[in-house]
Amino acid sequence: MAGARVLVHVRRAGAGGAAAFGQSVTGVFCPAHTDVALVSCGLERGRFLISDVPFPGSTVTVLKRPPFCPAKLGGDTRGDRGGHAGVVAAVAVLLEATCGHVLLTRRATTLRHFPNVWVPPGGHLEPGEELVAAGLRELAEETGLRLEPGTFSWHLLGLWESLFPPSLSWGPPRCHHIVTYLGLRSAEPRQRLQARLCPSPAEVSAVAWLEPPVLEAIAATEDGAEGPGLGQGLGSGLGSGSSPRELPATVGITELSPDGFRSSRIPTGILLRRAPERGPDLERVSTGTKFALGRWRAGPGPGEERE
Repeated sequence: MAGARVLVHVRRAGAGGAAAFGQSVTGVFCPAHTDVALVSCGLERGRFLISDVPFPGSTVTVLKRPPFCPAKLGGDTRGDRGGHAGVVAAVAVLLEATCGHVLLTRRATTLRHFPNVWVPPGGHLEPGEELVAAGLRELAEETGLRLEPGTFSWHLLGLWESLFPPSLSWGPPRCHHIVTYLGLRSAEPRQRLQARLCPSPAEVSAVAWLEPPVLEAIAATEDGAEGPGLGQGLGSGLGSGSSPRELPATVGITELSPDGFRSSRIPTGILLRRAPERGPDLERVSTGTKFALGRWRAGPGPGEERE
């Protein structure tokens, strides 16, 4: 059925059911004063199941929410469900080239959710799809990149609970997802992948291949943490001592324009911004992407990476 979504179900101590819109999925599995839990997850009979114990075909991974998650803080989280009851399963992919650069995309300004925010390619899991197949489909739809079997390896990075708006100060939630982040390591160099890029202007306004030191600095700017972010108040560059490694003042991006592609540069500090406590939102890297990059830095565990 067109527009059908795979819904998230939860199971703890042998009992459970469909996750309720606006109620924290992470909170089912962790104490109220924390925001992370170790869970088992996988597809089961057309639903995405998260459980406190393993089940056939499941994988053990981390489930996390931001400290300011509206579903955690309570209040009126019913919001506008967009015609969908429950919590929707989504997939996003961190694509790494052989040189270690990772592809991020800037969402189009016309999108309803998280416009102008930097994220990996991703979207809804469709009925009957496996997680990797969904990630590859979204990568192709948003960037034009199609990866053939045998040209990449992958591993599960973790699960992220995402609501929009991301803070109650911006209003009640309008969408609620559990995002499965996958790390894909391509056997191709960045230049060859870049040459095949053909981003969708309806989804993407720019793309960037970011080098490991910048990615590590982004992952370190945890949203909701105390103190100034690495990129705040730094103008077009970065202050000395803001990161364990010296970072470039700007990073190169490829922007979409009516005339095609255009090479440009933006201050690195833009990518190091923290999510504002109140609107309007800023061009920044999403909180979930920072979580995924932190998991990417750790690398796959023994036997986790798969062809």
